[in-house]
Amino acid sequence: SKMADDKENKKIGLKTTLDMVVEGCRLPVKMSILPNEEEEWPLAEILSRKEEKGKLEFYVHYIDFNKRLDEWVLPDRLRVEELQFPRKDQKTPQKQTSSAANSRPTTPDRDLQDKKTPVDRSDSPSPSLLSKKLSVPEQISSPAAKLGGLGQTPQAHMKSNAGRKRKAFLLDEKQDLPPAYCNSLSSQDSTDGPPTPQPSAPPQQPRQTGSMSSSHDENIITRIKNIETIELGKYRIKPWYFSPYPPELTTIPIVYICEFCLKYVKSRKCLERHRTKCTLRHPPGNEIYRKSTISFFEIDGRKNKMYSQNLCLLAKLFLDHKTLYYDTDPFLFYVMTEYDIKGFHIVGFFSKEKESTEDYNVACILTLPPYQRKGYGKLLIEFSYELSKFEGKTGSPEKPLSDLGLLSYRSYWSQTILEILVTLKPENGERPQITINDICELTSIRKEDVISTLQHLNLINYYKGQYIITLSHESIDSHNRAMAKRKIRIDAKCLHWTPKDWAKRGKW
Repeated sequence: SKMADDKENKKIGLKTTLDMVVEGCRLPVKMSILPNEEEEWPLAEILSRKEEKGKLEFYVHYIDFNKRLDEWVLPDRLRVEELQFPRKDQKTPQKQTSSAANSRPTTPDRDLQDKKTPVDRSDSPSPSLLSKKLSVPEQISSPAAKLGGLGQTPQAHMKSNAGRKRKAFLLDEKQDLPPAYCNSLSSQDSTDGPPTPQPSAPPQQPRQTGSMSSSHDENIITRIKNIETIELGKYRIKPWYFSPYPPELTTIPIVYICEFCLKYVKSRKCLERHRTKCTLRHPPGNEIYRKSTISFFEIDGRKNKMYSQNLCLLAKLFLDHKTLYYDTDPFLFYVMTEYDIKGFHIVGFFSKEKESTEDYNVACILTLPPYQRKGYGKLLIEFSYELSKFEGKTGSPEKPLSDLGLLSYRSYWSQTILEILVTLKPENGERPQITINDICELTSIRKEDVISTLQHLNLINYYKGQYIITLSHESIDSHNRAMAKRKIRIDAKCLHWTPKDWAKRGKW
């Protein structure tokens, strides 16, 4: 009949149109949304396409959105009538990163470091106070530089390699996961033999533009999420990014992970069988802090290699642009847990180098998605600085920070510094005074971070030959409201820990 012919013609027309949707094309795509929310059709770039069992799917990156939202979509979510073909003479513009991202901020004026800075608590700065910006570059919101013991940028790797040979490997454009590494990780599942050494390539190579481009060396297979869902304890979580789990785990709908030893298996049955054998009810390491239900465990990357590798593989699902290394020996991992009758459940962690030439107190930091936006991120940051206070030195996270990491650190630095400033008392009827170095000693926050935070808050001004910190009632009220929301804090009395001098210990 005529209606049947029209339907067939439409199908042929749609198929012909979909054949034109290739890597690099841009078009509006219906974004995954929560119930009761309005539909959104942001512009997206096609990064890859695949067809399995007659089912066609496209991997898309939403322009102006973070890469964690990239996903596979069906053709019915594409607005093909607005298809934009890639220009041959123009590549997708890449994000420009400042060279300051990989270097320390410039040293501020001597006056600012050592001279007492008056703190003015007037309602607003005087009109005559002309703001003079310090020569401290802003930190850029780029991905974190290192993933615990298994992740490191090539530049950082070269620095830390001085004086010591590492058994390490790099996931770059010319090298896939070595068989030894794949086998050592996948051998956890006793029900299966070792996986094939080389991961299977995707149906087609994705474009190396848009969100796929990076200043780091990046293998083609690492640019697309490979794990669909993980089950960790009572939570099922959708990963954000690629992580080099064994290839056979990338073809199943759910990867099951033991929440205590972080071993990964293919099925719930395997997990239940593992639980009958797994004796751990907390991370393997020393419990160095406990208050209420919150505990911190210190894990040595040399003594607990398998756990450390599993932790890094898990973290890589939620951290982008990481280069994975096999060697965990030079790192310590501090895992935060929440206790109930079943055991100590992992909430988040941070890692740090045993010996850091740059005095970094954090290499990588992550709060798992189910625990985000509950104050645990700031608690991890606060704990890292508490360790620095015990060591008697200032510290800073490794740069550059991720977008979420930068927000968390900026918020922590602001609240911590303002907490000191608002409690300062006048001396002899004059305005209270404090130096930048005083703030550093009280908080263990590095000098450059203190100055950049004061600049970010627009609190520091240059007036009549000296720097003045001006606190308005509005900023004080805002600070008090923010502090009222921080229900959980680190109690230094509950920390039982002695710092080690790793330089004198010879071998880690």
